[in-house]
Amino acid sequence: MTDRLPPLQTLRAFEAVVRLRSVSRAADELGRTHGAVSKQLRALHDDLGLQLFDKAGTGLKPNAVGLELADAVAQALGHLSSRYGQLRRHARSPEVRVACSATFAMGWLVPHLAAFAQAHPDIRIRLSMTSAREMREEQDADLVVLWDRAAYPPEDQARAIRLADSSFGVVAAPGYPARLADGRLVAPCRILHDHTRGAWDQWSRATGLQVEAPASISFPHTHLCLRAAVAGMGVAVAERRLALADLQAGRLVAVSDFCAFPEGFAAIPHRARPLSPEARLFVDWLSTALQAAVA
Repeated sequence: MTDRLPPLQTLRAFEAVVRLRSVSRAADELGRTHGAVSKQLRALHDDLGLQLFDKAGTGLKPNAVGLELADAVAQALGHLSSRYGQLRRHARSPEVRVACSATFAMGWLVPHLAAFAQAHPDIRIRLSMTSAREMREEQDADLVVLWDRAAYPPEDQARAIRLADSSFGVVAAPGYPARLADGRLVAPCRILHDHTRGAWDQWSRATGLQVEAPASISFPHTHLCLRAAVAGMGVAVAERRLALADLQAGRLVAVSDFCAFPEGFAAIPHRARPLSPEARLFVDWLSTALQAAVA
């Protein structure tokens, strides 16, 4: 059971008086009379049973209790106003918030997003680009798009919507001394991802090849792993779509064939909110576009 609250307009009047340090100025801001605001203050005093102001000459000065309550009211009104504005904007222009890795967003999603905008001009896609680690802490996105969901809770994995196959292979700069021999990938250095190191293990299981690399370096983003490979720092395992531009430009070469990972790309919906019709449209488009990209 929650405590009964005074009317919202009473709390708004009280917060305005404290913030503006004047009943008259608060009345002007709220579009009410001086008497109406004074009456609301008296009602709040009576309901709370505590004094919220001290006399200061002919005016009022909020005391410690008044300042504490005014701060709580201001925060609550600010949150309410912000959330109401979000809902109002959504009603006027539906929005889908999508969280994904910065590499996926810049390397594949954004270049293809114009097609979705043309098909659904009334739906806004709001991207949150982050690292794989931070994606696991995402709380506000309607959808989290990813390929590696092993680190997610079982309930999140169960809700995941499969989008398309993911295809991984080993890449390196032209001329880098990496080779396949006797069931092994041999290279001086292997490039690892700080937060999705399972890619190498999955690649080894899928291909049956063991990796022999005496040295390794790691980076927090796939984009950095690919840049390191382009710079000749080692071999990297990469999703084909994300490495395609470098492969086509000759900055990278495929040391191995690309092979599908079992789980593929997926979208994990928000834990508490049901999937909106707009989010469902985006999921369907994304699935079709990802599959077409490797067809």
